[in-house]
Amino acid sequence: RKVMDKIDAFLHTINFPSFYLKVILSFITSLLITYYSIPAIIKISRRKNLMDEPGQRSSHERKIPNLGGIALFFAISVSASIYAYQLFDLYKFLFASLVILLYIGVMDDIVVMRAYKKLVAQIVVSAMLVIGSDVRIRNFFGVFGVYELNYFLSVVFSIITFIILVNAFNLIDGIDGLAGSYGLICFGLFGISYYRLGEYNYPLVILSTTIMGSIIGFLFYNLSDRTKKIFMGDTGSMVLGFLLTFTAICFIDIFIAKRGPGVVYYHLNSAPVIAVAILILPIIDTLNVIIIRLAEKRSPFEADKNHIHHKLLRMGLSHKRATFYIISYYLFIVLVAYFLRHIENNSLLLLIIGLGFLGAYLPDIVLKKKIKN
Repeated sequence: RKVMDKIDAFLHTINFPSFYLKVILSFITSLLITYYSIPAIIKISRRKNLMDEPGQRSSHERKIPNLGGIALFFAISVSASIYAYQLFDLYKFLFASLVILLYIGVMDDIVVMRAYKKLVAQIVVSAMLVIGSDVRIRNFFGVFGVYELNYFLSVVFSIITFIILVNAFNLIDGIDGLAGSYGLICFGLFGISYYRLGEYNYPLVILSTTIMGSIIGFLFYNLSDRTKKIFMGDTGSMVLGFLLTFTAICFIDIFIAKRGPGVVYYHLNSAPVIAVAILILPIIDTLNVIIIRLAEKRSPFEADKNHIHHKLLRMGLSHKRATFYIISYYLFIVLVAYFLRHIENNSLLLLIIGLGFLGAYLPDIVLKKKIKN
């Protein structure tokens, strides 16, 4: 921290904005750490047989190393603690929460933990951040007629939101490149939003670029050939899902009136709906499979192949092409939400959810027509 403060002071004397240097360095540092650490993880995984076995929900047919999340955590924690250390002062339980998720994720990737143990750990880390660091959804901005939440409801709803989104992000990690590419776009959108809303939010911009750099380093291997391929596993999906929920809640919180140096106050009434639009893929995918399982009188927690990416694979698409189509469609939804951000909140939310489900069921419609023809 002292070194970075001295560098900031020096750059200030020569009128060079240190923020842009930090953004570039955080991106490059995290990318390089991920890129150069994954080969060692692959080597150890193969030697110790720490591989993901093909199963009922799997879209691969052979053993693949699944500890790529360790590299993601390593890159994010090192780079963010150097270039955005203010975050760990402001959100004191953030790093501790990530360390716990790392431990739980690695254990699950290696020995497969029971679901209730993972749930307990997720509740603990969510409560640490929500209660300990006061990262909460405080206001619905009129969605469903609800505005400011009292403290208890805010805490409970925020913890539930963390748990749901962390597990929802894990569910979309079913084909090559999907979870990583989607995370890359989401953090990019949130990072741009933070940048536009003033220097008070610059540490969150740096966190976003740090995560983006680590994801790009991971995708190089995740989308590569057989010898270099690796999955992020539960470790990566939980860490990224947790950070994505954290950045989404911080994004909503920005639009609650703040005053202070470097704060650009701009009230966007549709902030919660915009956040939902950015996170629409894991939300819709999870709701979709739960609805299908309940309709078939099965447990909503039973594994199957009814996820959106599974439907596209049944149409004969490759992993990369399926990922491209899914990302493109749900990015279109984000653009719709952005250009219509000033309409009434409930109407916009209904439109976003409707478009989301349309994207989930389009593959079914196309596949039925294909079979009929």
